[in-house]
Amino acid sequence: MSASLTVVKPGMLTTVQDLGRHGYQALGVPVSGPMDVYSHRLANLVLGNDPMAAALEITLMGPEFVSDGSMTCAIAGAEIDTTVDGRPVPPNAPFAVASGERIRFGQRRRGARLSLAVRGGFDVPATLGSRATHLVSRMGPFGGRALKAGDVLPVASAPLSPPSSSCAPLMLPEGGARLRVVPAVHRDRFTNDAWTLLLRDRFVITPQSNRMGYRLDGPALTHVDSADILSEAVPLGAIQVPASGQPILLLSGRATTGGYATIANVISADLPIAGQLAPGDWIAFDAVTHAEAIAALRARESDLTGVRV
Repeated sequence: MSASLTVVKPGMLTTVQDLGRHGYQALGVPVSGPMDVYSHRLANLVLGNDPMAAALEITLMGPEFVSDGSMTCAIAGAEIDTTVDGRPVPPNAPFAVASGERIRFGQRRRGARLSLAVRGGFDVPATLGSRATHLVSRMGPFGGRALKAGDVLPVASAPLSPPSSSCAPLMLPEGGARLRVVPAVHRDRFTNDAWTLLLRDRFVITPQSNRMGYRLDGPALTHVDSADILSEAVPLGAIQVPASGQPILLLSGRATTGGYATIANVISADLPIAGQLAPGDWIAFDAVTHAEAIAALRARESDLTGVRV
């Protein structure tokens, strides 16, 4: 008989995520996936799970679960006090949960999103090969919505790899972060002053932000001409600028196309850090070269896997 977790309290926003729904963007299907893919992968790695194993992304205020059957879990990402029947559990390491015990999440100390993985992964239905939840399109398990009280999450009996003990946790931001960027394809549609302001000033994440993207409040970034473009593919980490001049940082829940000019792209190595920010936090941007961006990504991968790439 397989084990399962039942949701007692759903928390602020708890969703099932895997590494995303890749290969369908040409058909308009969003990728989705975790906001902090680094910590999601870390939680699965320390359990020996398949890289595509489904885990939970917990946002800001944690849920409560009760276990039906014994299982082994791991948490990674934001520092949120986590207990099993009152016993504190360590991050970035496996911990046991006996049948009938409750997993609870308390005070948030740093970061915004915590990944909860279970050995074997959660055995929820896949859509187009992925168990990632995309809230806007209602695609994914549980009808593409966030978890609610009473939901049952079966645990899979998937083949496992040896657990990893070489993973380094992500350095979490406190109140804000500096994110590295490279110029985007539409950089020449912005004035030089706009580029200077992007790199000089700080921007604050507004309450109107979500998994699709962060709406930022700061100095207006001016266009040479119109902000509008013919809709085209937008990458993860693109910084769109509508006519208001207030930038939008596109994240894991983004659509596949966009119709605003993009001034810069946050480099892949820094996207997990962006995923650990919350409304009210600040962002400052630093320009780097493409070669520096690739080197940073290799370093980030080495931190996670312990393998030099």
